[in-house]
Amino acid sequence: MTKPTIPAAPPCTLFLFGANGDLVKRLLMPALYNLSRDGLLDRNLRIVGVDHNAATAAEFAERLHAFMAEREVGKCLDEKLWARLAKRLDYQTGDFLDPQTYQALARRIDKTSHGNAIFYLATSPRFFPEVAQRLGDAGLLDESGGGFRRVVVEKPFGTDLASAEALNARLLKVMNERQIYRIDHYLGKETVQNILVSRFSNGLFESFWNNHYIDHVQITAAETVGVETRGAFYDNTGALRDMVPNHLFQLLAMVAMEPPAAFGADAVRGEKAKVIGAIRPWSQKMALRNSVRGQYSAGKQGRKKLPGYREEANVAPHSQTETYVALKVMIDNWRWAGVPFYLRTGKRMSVRDTEIAICFKPAPYAQFRESELERPKPNYLKIQIQPNEGMWFDLQAKRPGPELVMENVELGFAYKDFFKMTPATGYETLIYDCLTGDQTLFQRADNIENGWRAVQPFLDAWAAEGGEVHEYAAGEDGPEAGDELLARDKREWHTLG
Repeated sequence: MTKPTIPAAPPCTLFLFGANGDLVKRLLMPALYNLSRDGLLDRNLRIVGVDHNAATAAEFAERLHAFMAEREVGKCLDEKLWARLAKRLDYQTGDFLDPQTYQALARRIDKTSHGNAIFYLATSPRFFPEVAQRLGDAGLLDESGGGFRRVVVEKPFGTDLASAEALNARLLKVMNERQIYRIDHYLGKETVQNILVSRFSNGLFESFWNNHYIDHVQITAAETVGVETRGAFYDNTGALRDMVPNHLFQLLAMVAMEPPAAFGADAVRGEKAKVIGAIRPWSQKMALRNSVRGQYSAGKQGRKKLPGYREEANVAPHSQTETYVALKVMIDNWRWAGVPFYLRTGKRMSVRDTEIAICFKPAPYAQFRESELERPKPNYLKIQIQPNEGMWFDLQAKRPGPELVMENVELGFAYKDFFKMTPATGYETLIYDCLTGDQTLFQRADNIENGWRAVQPFLDAWAAEGGEVHEYAAGEDGPEAGDELLARDKREWHTLG
């Protein structure tokens, strides 16, 4: 089969605000390098770093090259390819709050023949509305001249419902929704995009993708790392704000949304917003009952000793910030009525594993009642996002031999076994889509606000009534209370890994 030819993105000037930050050197530049390798960048694309630190274009390029050469990408770094990409790089010294910075950017755009510009806000969240306002004041978001103007906003999109609504209002005051690209790198992962393809292109799934056959759904994002260098940020954020209204709710939306009328941005984002909007708003009492907070203490990963959260750099010594959270949510629509969705995420857990486990209702036991067989285990469809990307379905089969003994077996595929997987950061697809104007994998304002609306009862309950922060040792899969959340419903977490 001939591989389809993907056209290069149109010419553009890509401005990277916060050019000296970790995001640019660790993820964005490697993604742009990979896009260049694949021939998906127009020869007239220019990449301009914008930051307050004084530097020349050559110094900016050299810093990025040194970082990439030291990292894993350096093992396969093509120096000739990097040299060609480096010629596209430039740098603009400027304060984000100084109007003269934006006048300098305008002069750069005026020198191009196309007038296309993307402003990527890889900055601290406090600058998002300020930079957007100044872009608007300088006329840099005006598309009347024929060129497109787009703004990419990184998460977090607010810290609660009120701040998310305020941020959206500030952004929409100076541009329209079509120009805003709220980016969540989870949506750039191949296995996340494959959820929609698997669901809607295989007829066998739709017949049992509902509350008649599915008992419950589990969505897990487990990390083995601690807070690393993000202690100050994380201690003011916590696991709930950091992961649930964006990453985990995006996975939930992919699983639970209704079939869109077409695979276009408006149709897909509309269905996702509907299903997130259908999440039942808990009372404070029910929010406490249906949530568990945890914080890792000192422990071990194999033979390696690991510090507790409160011993990490830039973390308050008596911090009550959660590094683990488990939630039970319900979706009040026809398809999912009565089906609980259990979400959990945590740091310093036993394995790195982001997965969706869909548990089907068990088979009737009557035919095995007179035998010595245990009740058959429920079937799971497991979609693993990382690290071993793929899909697996487990079922019961008879073990060979004279006795009737059942055993659990897995059917499925790993991406690496069927497709050639080139090194990627997860940002490649998202950057390319932004360059080409495809918003399908980007969040819309109503989706953001619906997510925070579903999370707000937990935030309010914890603020008003506290709620215990349970301890778990680093290297374990969260506190016992997380297991009890499911045990209360006579269910258990799917084994990680």
